Amino acid sequence: MSEMLRKAREYESRSKGRIPQEERPVFHFSVPVGWMNDPNGFSDFLGEHHLFFQYYPYQTAWNSMHWGHASSRDFVKWNYLPAALAPDEAYDGAGVFSGSAMEEKGKQILIYTGVEETVTESGDKEIWQNQCIAVGDGRDYVKSAANPVISSRLLPEGSSKEDFRDPKIWKEDERYYVVAGNRSQDGSGQIVLFYSDDLETWKFGSVLDRSENRLGRMWECPDFFPLGDKRVLLISPQEMRADGMFHNGNNTAFLTGDYDRDTMRFIRQGVQCVDYGLDFYAPQTMQTQDGRRIMIAWMQSWDNPIYPQEHLWSGMMTVPRELTLKDGCVLQTPVRELEQYWRHEVSYQNVTVGKETALEQVRGRSIDLELTVRGMERGKFRIRLASDGALYSEIIYDAEERVLTFDRTHSGLTRDVLCSRSMKLEGGKEEVKLRILLDRYSVEIFADGGKNVMTSLIYTPQTAQDIIFSCGETVDMDVRKFDIEMEG
Repeated sequence: MSEMLRKAREYESRSKGRIPQEERPVFHFSVPVGWMNDPNGFSDFLGEHHLFFQYYPYQTAWNSMHWGHASSRDFVKWNYLPAALAPDEAYDGAGVFSGSAMEEKGKQILIYTGVEETVTESGDKEIWQNQCIAVGDGRDYVKSAANPVISSRLLPEGSSKEDFRDPKIWKEDERYYVVAGNRSQDGSGQIVLFYSDDLETWKFGSVLDRSENRLGRMWECPDFFPLGDKRVLLISPQEMRADGMFHNGNNTAFLTGDYDRDTMRFIRQGVQCVDYGLDFYAPQTMQTQDGRRIMIAWMQSWDNPIYPQEHLWSGMMTVPRELTLKDGCVLQTPVRELEQYWRHEVSYQNVTVGKETALEQVRGRSIDLELTVRGMERGKFRIRLASDGALYSEIIYDAEERVLTFDRTHSGLTRDVLCSRSMKLEGGKEEVKLRILLDRYSVEIFADGGKNVMTSLIYTPQTAQDIIFSCGETVDMDVRKFDIEMEG
């Protein structure tokens, strides 16, 4: 173990106990201490789910990237493990960036982007991004002597050697494959595919898809997997312009289509926004032993960070989500294991809502809430969450426009940051169904059976517990609420 990794492990061991549990989210994974961004290495190993993540333990800001590590048996309750990787080699001294993991012959294989910075004779700085491998036992890892195993020199002519990162690995018919994000000759994003028979000697396979400056610029954090009868290419495009489906800045997208494995060609057929919220980026998936495809993402925004400066940690993940394919669209639902932590079911049917309505047992800051609203032809239906009268966040459904908006303007923020985002719903005017996961610091909204999803952070004081419903027109509403509690 390097001295750098040893120090990181000692620091996180000393420091994570300083953060009271009541200052953390209840059922969302949060960083042990310091800073966290992208999920990495989301995979199974020896019967447990493993989650790695971009990590800087020493302060709540992005810096020299390490890999943090945790494990779980149910995707909800996570156990912190010692930091897995540090930037301690010449080929990754400027950062161990995002990557993935897989189990192979009783070993856990990590593949990540090693960032190397050099200074030329003229004094210019050169940055090289290459893909590297480490092998371990689920706790300790040894970097391969063959690193970097996928050099940027293998890229097609004209491709960026500086923007070449975030490898996702899988095995198919005794051959290993990796997709990675890259910039093409025109300066915009492309996803490149490599293959190997031994994890050390890799060959370039193809360019799976390109932005051609239509879907943002650089494409980060790719994932490529079968779902139903299609293949899905999951990407995180940067520098996008709003166009109705996507907002300005960093986005995430499902590209669905067909894949010819023999020629390594992907034929894109559909584009879908993954999440319309204020705080969602860099999703990654894994396949469970029972065949489910599970996705998790970083719940924060690069351009619009709102985490409290007084916290000793910065970074949460979404609730893991099960992905399914229906009519060519990817649907997302909270992982079913969350139901093990449901407590105190409350149910109301045919509640008439017009003016402000509060239901005695529907409140709290760690809940799973399902709503069905019927008979709404016009006007706006509102839900105020995490409310104490003065402070609240609001979900607003405009029946005529069929648009759902999340607004945290009055959540307690004191900085001039983006607070509102909207998404178009497909449901008819007969009824609207929503599922809302409310944790201490976040709101995740699932609509249209999980086709349209919205994830956002709130840092309202925990004393704000009320939930209030209102509507300009009279509507009927069914409500089912569970508290989510984590014992032990």
